[in-house]
Amino acid sequence: MAPTSARIGAQAPDRNSPLPLWAQVCTDLRRRIEANEFEAGFPGELSLTEEYEVSRHTIREALRVLRGEGILRSERGRATTVEAPKYQQRLGTLYSLFTTMESQGVTQRSEVRRLARTTNASIAANLGLAPTTPLVVLERIRFADDEPLALDTSWLPESIAGPLLDADFTSVGLYAELSRLCNVVIDSGSERVTAQLTPRHIANLLTIPDTSAVFYIERKASALSAPAEWRETYIRGDRFSLESLWTPTTSSITASTDTATEESI
Repeated sequence: MAPTSARIGAQAPDRNSPLPLWAQVCTDLRRRIEANEFEAGFPGELSLTEEYEVSRHTIREALRVLRGEGILRSERGRATTVEAPKYQQRLGTLYSLFTTMESQGVTQRSEVRRLARTTNASIAANLGLAPTTPLVVLERIRFADDEPLALDTSWLPESIAGPLLDADFTSVGLYAELSRLCNVVIDSGSERVTAQLTPRHIANLLTIPDTSAVFYIERKASALSAPAEWRETYIRGDRFSLESLWTPTTSSITASTDTATEESI
């Protein structure tokens, strides 16, 4: 006999339990959501009252809590839907998007659109280099569980990153390969994060509406105080969040201008 699979369907609440009925329904709905039971659509209130054999008031309270947790979304005139998970990144640390996704149990891969030698006077200026400095450019679409998450473009001085031209970035991170192949370790930098509507060509690559919001991240990274990378990333605002810890003595707000100094990471 085949082993029993994970329980499918509603588990009616225990009326002898000290836990309120709505809390038990919440717990069971979380279990069913985590099991991807509602891929075809989330049931309506009437269906849930019949499944759980409770009042509509109990179902509404359970759904209210799940909406507050960001698990469900309800809009006037539209059916309730399960929210896609957001990937979280702590500010104030040197991070790799690859490592961030990996640490959250996400299956990831990259589609390399460009890996080549180039020159770019504007990017060289961002790195504090001469306009004709040879660069290595790596442009990737980053996928999380086979869903496009970000468009990522990095420029690095060819003098330190030349060996990367022969690397396969389908399933590895840039910083890991930079360390392994070039013996260069990113150890400091700065970045600026802005929110904007998705440019149309970016929306097409990420398969999202051009009315969607994205984070636009500009990063300058260094190794042993030498310029090592300029990176520009467009990452979906509906799937990614940035978090920060602060204290009254360390927090500050600075007006942003085209020449403003980015916050140190």
